[in-house]
Amino acid sequence: MGSPPEPEAGNGGRDVSGGAVRAAVVAGVDESEAALAAVRWAAEEAARRGCALQLFHAGLFETADLTARQRSPEVPPLLERAHRWMRRAAQVAEETAPGVRAEYLVRLGPAADLLIEHSAEASLVVVGSHGIGGLRGVAIGSVALRVAAGAHCPVVVVRGRVNPDGPVVAGVDEDDCALQFAFEAALSRGVPVIAAHAWHEGLLDEEEIVEAESQSEEEEPCRLVGTLARKYPEVQVRSRLMRDRSAARALMGFDDAQLIVIGTRGRGPVSGGLFGSTGNRLLAQAACPVAVVH
Repeated sequence: MGSPPEPEAGNGGRDVSGGAVRAAVVAGVDESEAALAAVRWAAEEAARRGCALQLFHAGLFETADLTARQRSPEVPPLLERAHRWMRRAAQVAEETAPGVRAEYLVRLGPAADLLIEHSAEASLVVVGSHGIGGLRGVAIGSVALRVAAGAHCPVVVVRGRVNPDGPVVAGVDEDDCALQFAFEAALSRGVPVIAAHAWHEGLLDEEEIVEAESQSEEEEPCRLVGTLARKYPEVQVRSRLMRDRSAARALMGFDDAQLIVIGTRGRGPVSGGLFGSTGNRLLAQAACPVAVVH
């Protein structure tokens, strides 16, 4: 296969003819293998959604923002190197999902801040769990953590393995946006949704976990699950009620999951742009990608 054509810079989510198009899936890119894993995941997702894939890199360079068409022999070496990373990422995207329209954008400034700002124009942001500057032994990179907590759209942090046949697991916590994201993800992949609800009352021994599978709509852990099950009749739904002190541990117990989905609007893992213990632990230890839905 030959090299893919050089992608163009982002166009703000609109077709060149002026007609509205679906907002792009944005993948954060640096020189790390984790970033390339995020690009692969994002390319497949863009193909499912029928939208563009935008590859986004930000760094501290010596000049202002330059797009692929504005480069010249005077461009500083660091910026030229960034464009080489982007061309490599575009090639990986093409190999992963042939036919996906790839664009890229290189920006001047701190990566997390600019990616959060840019997320307002995206349908989804995808990042790797660690960047090129990640510290050894640190479970989650600072850019991934900040973007997941502060973005204006859903964020997927790609980590662990990707099991394409596994279910989508959603933490049920009064967050209809997160549950809907989970149902739509399951529908596009042809896999079941597991709606997992963990709670504890009073004091529990650390090892005490009580699990029950609901058999009827009346036993579902959340009214929203029943509503969405009727809205998406093609999606098989399995509800799980788990009595556990740790919601993160309960969610990570689904070893075959291909995606874990958590929300920001309920009582759970994310509040006010900062993660609680559940969100931190999932992003640091989950064995599969984690979606944070804003």
